[in-house]
Amino acid sequence: MSRNERVNRILELVAKRGSLDVDSAAKTLGVSVATVRRDFDELAARQLVTRTHGGIDAVGKAYDLPIRYRTAKDSRGKLRIAKTAAAMVQRGNRIGLNGGTTTTELGRELAQAHRLIAEDGDIGLTVVTNAVNIATEMVIRQHIKIVVTGGIARPQSYELIGDYAAPVLEGLVLDIAFIGVNGIDAEVGATANHEGEARIDQLIAAAAKKVVVVATADKIGNQAFARICKPNQVDVLITDEEIDPELRRALEAQGIEVIISE
Repeated sequence: MSRNERVNRILELVAKRGSLDVDSAAKTLGVSVATVRRDFDELAARQLVTRTHGGIDAVGKAYDLPIRYRTAKDSRGKLRIAKTAAAMVQRGNRIGLNGGTTTTELGRELAQAHRLIAEDGDIGLTVVTNAVNIATEMVIRQHIKIVVTGGIARPQSYELIGDYAAPVLEGLVLDIAFIGVNGIDAEVGATANHEGEARIDQLIAAAAKKVVVVATADKIGNQAFARICKPNQVDVLITDEEIDPELRRALEAQGIEVIISE
């Protein structure tokens, strides 16, 4: 286990348990107590944990998700979609993530994907996002480079919107854009409820070689207020088994590959 993998695992354990002692961490990780102490000291110095006598406590849980996202509707379905989407990402990729419950789950999956850590321990994945909660979730992972757009934070979605984002996004080239939506259909394409969010989503999608929409089946067939992408601008839709067969055929007729999460 590399150092980055070990540190990531420590963060996962303390996030889950609330506290972690040196002895149990050493046993779980299969390393010496001295190694764990050094890791604990480093994490405390970075203010990611609070050092205690013989262990660490989670502090502020900056790496935990906001409650709105941890209690998301159909969270298990979204988690399955996120796992399927994460499997598309390869070490060295540059990806874009907009805000939303499903993309938040995807961000967490990628943050914990040890396979994406570069062999030399350096940056293994670059993530561009306008979602401050996703950036917070991932920024502590040393193998992930985070690029956050500028903009004004929208508290309903934790997304940055407005003109400040455009200069950042217009100069980037991404391998994959993963876009969460409020609706997608074969007539209009991918849509969002808020026009400001849709505009940033458009820019993220336009920067990518491949556009992947991640959406539960209840979003399919819906048309929200503002368009993100036309149907022919969406390469892949990842959804769940509840998708209506007729709606699936209509999307596939537009050239969209539909993948059902397992």
